[in-house]
Amino acid sequence: MQNKAENEYLLKAVKAFKRKILIISPDFKIISINTDPGQILKHDVIGKLCYQSLYDRTSHCDNCPALKVMETKQPTMVDRITTPNQGKVLCLYSYPIFSGDNIDALVILDFDFPALEGLEERLKRSNAFLRNLILSSVDGVIAADMKGKILIFNESAAEISGYKVEEALHHQLNIRDVYPGNGARDIMKRLRSDDHGGKGKLKSYIVDVQGKNGENIPISLNAAIVYEEEQEVATIGFFHDMRETLRMKKELEKAQIQILQSEKMASLGKLAAGVAHQLNNPLSSITLFTQLVLEEYKLEEGARNDLSRIYKEAQRCRDTVKELLEFARQTRQEMRPHDVNSAILRTMFLLENQTLFHNIEIEKALSPSLPEVYGDIQQLNHIFMNVILNAADAMEGKGKLSIKSYKPLQSDTVIIEISDTGPGIPQNVLPHIFEPFFTTKEVGKGTGLGLSLVYSMIDNHKGRIYAKSRAGKGTTFFIELPTAKLDKEGTVN
Repeated sequence: MQNKAENEYLLKAVKAFKRKILIISPDFKIISINTDPGQILKHDVIGKLCYQSLYDRTSHCDNCPALKVMETKQPTMVDRITTPNQGKVLCLYSYPIFSGDNIDALVILDFDFPALEGLEERLKRSNAFLRNLILSSVDGVIAADMKGKILIFNESAAEISGYKVEEALHHQLNIRDVYPGNGARDIMKRLRSDDHGGKGKLKSYIVDVQGKNGENIPISLNAAIVYEEEQEVATIGFFHDMRETLRMKKELEKAQIQILQSEKMASLGKLAAGVAHQLNNPLSSITLFTQLVLEEYKLEEGARNDLSRIYKEAQRCRDTVKELLEFARQTRQEMRPHDVNSAILRTMFLLENQTLFHNIEIEKALSPSLPEVYGDIQQLNHIFMNVILNAADAMEGKGKLSIKSYKPLQSDTVIIEISDTGPGIPQNVLPHIFEPFFTTKEVGKGTGLGLSLVYSMIDNHKGRIYAKSRAGKGTTFFIELPTAKLDKEGTVN
């Protein structure tokens, strides 16, 4: 219990306070007020309406804290209230005085600290700097509330997605429209998990966003949930366009595959040279001495026929070695005009007598008047061998292989068709057959590099390859290669 002296000092402290302290009734009439240090009160205000006497208003102030106190029966502070006659930014605090369970009166405190205005100005500058930082970020930035309404959408996000900033912010673009399918739901599921960077965070997540034109754009996403008092109120994502990165990665993979193939072909060349060296001498001896025996000795007809057969088979072995050397003789790319038919025939010469082709009918329809194509013979040999072996493998060594070459009218390309009578390629698989490491074969029976390497080599020749297939009807590969053109000086273009 306070004594009389304490009460007197408390009243003096209230009167000496440099800002207004009002006590009003629930109907907004002033019951008491401390001494007005600014002398802005020109007449007695006790018993009069506070908003009329203090602010010359006909109704209570906007966001009046006394109204909220009467609604909630709890103390209330209201920020950023501007009085009409003073034009100052104030901070008003109000709390109730109870009589039993009812509010008997309300106390209103009026604060106006100069430091508050400076703090607010610094806050404005900080917010402006943060906003400019987000809007000028080289990465896309998108923030949305928990209903999906977009709150932040910077220029980089606009460049990546194709949407204008105004469209995203003011035309009801929802965050669910940005991610195709269930993309937005999947991201929220990951954000709420502890397994992707901690709860509320998602780091370096590769996902697609859908552009305005419907294109799926791969991005690397770093996202977070924004919390207020442990409640989810928004999400924000920073993302980087991955199209150029993935393109460069694909080019690097192609280069790595080509280096691997070059090394393989170089090894094959060395092996072929060694085999040729080991075989040529005995084969030369066989053919030489067989020919001498046939010329110098009188032999029975049966023996002569057997020796003639030995001579022919030895000659055939020498031709095979010669073609093998021709097939793998290069270890670096050499672009010049070549006869496509010769490359196809050379490949078939090496393949058609192999065990895999014993039960395959081979049909050739090679146009005799084809123009030359400008290319690397080693790569052309490899292209045809890979596609032909792929066809034979699809037929499991039994069926019909058709090879056609022709030049369409009014075209500067030569087309090679390689068809098989195998089971065909499913339509859902067909778009992926030229992708690196894609294979339908069992583990250990295919690397998935063959057709992707063929695609890369044909692309290097400025040509194209595609396939058509029907279930149970086989597959046809179409290889288009540009013809070699000569300018007026005889130089190949």
